[in-house]
Amino acid sequence: MKKITYLFLLFSYLTMSAQNEKASIYDIQLTGIDGANIDLKAYQGKKILFVNVASECGFTNQYEGLQELYSTYKDKLVVIGLPCNQFGGQEPGKALEIKTFCRLNFGVDFPLTKKIKVKGSEQHQLYEWLTTKAKNGKKNSSVKWNFQKYLIDEQGRFLDVFYSMTKPMSKKITKLI
Repeated sequence: MKKITYLFLLFSYLTMSAQNEKASIYDIQLTGIDGANIDLKAYQGKKILFVNVASECGFTNQYEGLQELYSTYKDKLVVIGLPCNQFGGQEPGKALEIKTFCRLNFGVDFPLTKKIKVKGSEQHQLYEWLTTKAKNGKKNSSVKWNFQKYLIDEQGRFLDVFYSMTKPMSKKITKLI
């Protein structure tokens, strides 16, 4: 009986330990705007700036700064734009419309994903990780508006969050790259 109790306790401990380990950001699945998988593991060794984007927002001109940031630092940074329609319905377009708008108006060639939810009951797993200290190991936050930025280091660790007012080429961001 003691052996069974010991094995049960050992199994329980190992199971709870595995559940308490922080999931790696590299294990999170993203789908590109064209429907292809975006493998975050491909970006290990580079910083990643995740930005929830929208085409009809007062901050939409930040696409230009995001592209400049990506072009300037592309050897050590990837920018990933995540279209989201949760703030004022400011991203109503379909995938092709969003992609075309970004390419034609701002020359965007950094990765874009399909539309996602960044808050609420259908929040994407990526944003659960980005906004929850228990998952990212650093801080809790909430997504306040479009063009909020989350920076991850080369090993997939959370660095910081920057609200919409922070421009992509701001020293607050570039000093961390």
